[in-house]
Amino acid sequence: MFKLNLKIALRNLKRDFSISLINIGGLAVALTAFILILLYVRYESSYDRGNPNYGDIYLVGRDLKDFKTDYTPPGLTELIRLQCTEVVSVGKMQPSSLDLALINKGARAYIKNSLAVDFTAAKMFNLIPENGLRRPKGQEERLFYLNPASMEVLFPDKRDAAPELVAMGSTGSGITATVSGRIVPDLHSNIRFDALAVANELGENEGFSTPNYYTYIQVKPGTDIAALQAKIDRLLKQGMEMNKDLSPEDQSHPIIFLDPLSNLHLRPHAGNDTGYKVVIALFVLGLLIVVIACINFTNLSIAQANRRAKEVGVKKVLGAYRKTLSFQFLLEILIQCLLAMIVALMLAELCLRPFNNLFEVPLSLRAGAWDLCWMLPLLLLFITLISGVYPAVVLSAYKPAQVLKGNFQTSMSGAWLRKSLLVVQFTIAVIFISGILIVSGQVQYMQTEDTGFNPNQVVFIKNLTMFGKPEVFAPVRAKMLKIEGVQSATVTSNLPDGSKPGSNTYTVQGKEALLNFVDVDFDYFETLGIKIKAGRSFSNRFKTDTASSAIINETAVAKFGLKDPIGKVIRGCQIDYTIVGVAKDFKAQGFEHAVEPTIYAINNPCGNAYARTNIMVKVDAGHMGEVLAKLKAEWPQINKLDGEDFRYEFLDELYGRLFKKQEQLRSVFFAASMLTIFIALMGLFAFSRFMTNNRGKELAIRKILGATHLQLYNLLNGSFLRLLLIANLFAWPLAYVLAGKWLETFAYRIQVSMFPFVAAGLITVFLTLLTVTVQAYKAVHTTPADMLKHD
Repeated sequence: MFKLNLKIALRNLKRDFSISLINIGGLAVALTAFILILLYVRYESSYDRGNPNYGDIYLVGRDLKDFKTDYTPPGLTELIRLQCTEVVSVGKMQPSSLDLALINKGARAYIKNSLAVDFTAAKMFNLIPENGLRRPKGQEERLFYLNPASMEVLFPDKRDAAPELVAMGSTGSGITATVSGRIVPDLHSNIRFDALAVANELGENEGFSTPNYYTYIQVKPGTDIAALQAKIDRLLKQGMEMNKDLSPEDQSHPIIFLDPLSNLHLRPHAGNDTGYKVVIALFVLGLLIVVIACINFTNLSIAQANRRAKEVGVKKVLGAYRKTLSFQFLLEILIQCLLAMIVALMLAELCLRPFNNLFEVPLSLRAGAWDLCWMLPLLLLFITLISGVYPAVVLSAYKPAQVLKGNFQTSMSGAWLRKSLLVVQFTIAVIFISGILIVSGQVQYMQTEDTGFNPNQVVFIKNLTMFGKPEVFAPVRAKMLKIEGVQSATVTSNLPDGSKPGSNTYTVQGKEALLNFVDVDFDYFETLGIKIKAGRSFSNRFKTDTASSAIINETAVAKFGLKDPIGKVIRGCQIDYTIVGVAKDFKAQGFEHAVEPTIYAINNPCGNAYARTNIMVKVDAGHMGEVLAKLKAEWPQINKLDGEDFRYEFLDELYGRLFKKQEQLRSVFFAASMLTIFIALMGLFAFSRFMTNNRGKELAIRKILGATHLQLYNLLNGSFLRLLLIANLFAWPLAYVLAGKWLETFAYRIQVSMFPFVAAGLITVFLTLLTVTVQAYKAVHTTPADMLKHD
């Protein structure tokens, strides 16, 4: 029986080849998109899962009421180790953003991301060098490891595990480091680095004065995390109180939070959850695309009911049972689904390279084979059931007497379902089209809206020299300004590239508030084109500017409620600053975060003065090439520590990376919209073909009675346009709500107008008219005699 049913199924696929091709092709395209998205979602949601302690590791962070941070003081580690018996181990890390040049016999390797960890943290995260992890001898020794790419550049012929000496910076800097060996970083981990320094202990004797470390804890299984969080919070406050750094406001609310390792990649407590939202959005898009393909499957299967009705009637007369007929129809659909799955896997392999380039991930079908092996069969079964159960039930339920009399065509059986499925399909298509228009509008807004500063023609020069005081940077600035085309030059602790500056408590007229602080030098505001709303900028004509002058932004003025801030005293870091200017707010952290209250000072002991390393140079538009060439040639004389290692990036490109996730989402939304429209039109084309064929006699009679071609086109298009109108009525409010939820993630966003929804409706109307009209052309222009000659 199975063999017979299989033959019948294959025969029916061949007989209705064009419809089968549309069914299989549409489902294959949808499954291709879903497979790619499934691989991406799986990859993004499984960071650090290879760690055997994955479920027991937490990052200790601080909630400072106005914002959250992952940085904690090193003194907290020892208190946790001594007083928290629930904690198995506690370790610290400290990342560095310095771009280091390592030199060995003329070979140069550049380290962009170095990480210092203590021995406990290295064990906790299984950071094992190739020659094994060993504890450094004493507190002073640090073991320095490089990734394989850097080791290959510096020591191409190395075959032993002996330590090697390398120069750092320029060849004349005199700074050296000992490379202890090679380590292969896990690219699928939140702990990312090019170079790793392992110390016995980090931040020893720094106590609670420098919250510049990541603190990780590994807890015992079954630990009450809420209770442990409260205990660590008390320990932190004890340390802050001993350091005389605990304010009454800090005492009144919890500061410590524990962030699970599973959260850190996509939705960290003290970070941006854009990646998580993109992953969720992609997964939902993939499901909707599959749903549309399933709707096509179901609709076309039901639409073929008239053609299969007599077959069912004859089989029932000959004694076929309903369950046998249901099994036959489900088998036909399973074969089509299986063929679509095979085609989808081939298409997915072809599409992986551009998909990986878009999201910068190393996805492959082979790497995801284990997940696909159990997910795809379940997906195949799900699609078969969701697409085939109802058609199988409808087809197997035909009554032989009614069908063989030819009365089935007049029945309304299944019509409501077909129309409902078409409405759902059109609704999803309208949501996708309006969604891509809204996403594109927001991305365009972010790219064109005034950010409050001008990163164009500003060059960020990567630098190792620590310009702790203005007099150290002054000769460097003077040499750069001698180059024709250089307008200004400055140095700062933080670039306006989305990075988070440090923060501290400041007081004005008895009112206390938490402000971000940025260490700057002269010409900082001029180089970035930031306007001074009131007062003045820093100037070397005023000697107090290097000691006790400060500039605050508009948000800080509002935070303190100051009406006339110029000349007011703002106290912080045990210094009384005089406010000499108010800078206009600028979006240094992009559009997703509101501008935070910030203070700018040349003398800022709150921050790490040695971190003032980011050189920015403003260049005339017509001299960029000449200036860069001149800077590279003269850099050994301008900045001896960096010497021949002149490396730079354009600030506008750095700032543009803040929009990368949204641009990725726009690209995926556009592709998903095109796929949705394509699949929907394929189904509409096939469905309109059946409808047109079924109404052939009606069209012939209407033509005999005098109906024009235009009237016949209106007749055929009218039923679909009514369904499309209903779909728009459902889609518009849904799309508006979804768009609103997405736009709420931005502090600065567009206002949703009616344009995206009207445009989506008009696009779907045009495509529907075109599709149905093209399909109906033959039927409308066929003579009545040809249509009725068989009756």
